[in-house]
Amino acid sequence: MSAIETASGVGFSSHAARDIPPGHTVIAAVVQWRDKIALFRRSRNLGHDSGLWHCITGFMEAGATPEQQTLEELFEETGLEPKDLLRLLPGPDLVVADGLGNPWLIHTFTALTSRRRLKVNWENDAYRWTAPHKAKRFANRVVWLDNVLDATGHVPAIASAYDPGRPPGG
Repeated sequence: MSAIETASGVGFSSHAARDIPPGHTVIAAVVQWRDKIALFRRSRNLGHDSGLWHCITGFMEAGATPEQQTLEELFEETGLEPKDLLRLLPGPDLVVADGLGNPWLIHTFTALTSRRRLKVNWENDAYRWTAPHKAKRFANRVVWLDNVLDATGHVPAIASAYDPGRPPGG
């Protein structure tokens, strides 16, 4: 497992990982095809972050490893199967705070795929391939996407405020 890193400006020590409340652990996977990453627009059917651009995320289910949960979320949200992945690279685990100051543990991954065409499910209504350095042009993105892109080595993080009540996963 990778080291716990505290996301920029959230004020948690690496010891905060053991104080994560139940249900506050998620995975975040950046899908990469060649030299581009996929950003996904969250569906209006979701209760949070609807209409915002993000990577693939999901709450950790009981008994699943972060890798297993990531593979499940990739299949559900993009149609990618293990045979479509060139590699699944674990990144560092992050601890970030939501707008209420509650800590969340995020297991980060990069999913290198051989498939350009993806099949989004109801959680997302669109996706776009973009060069990693152009991700900042998506002004309406989930606030902690920059932390994930930084942690996985795709772009440097940008300090941003967290919205109250918005959980990192889903």
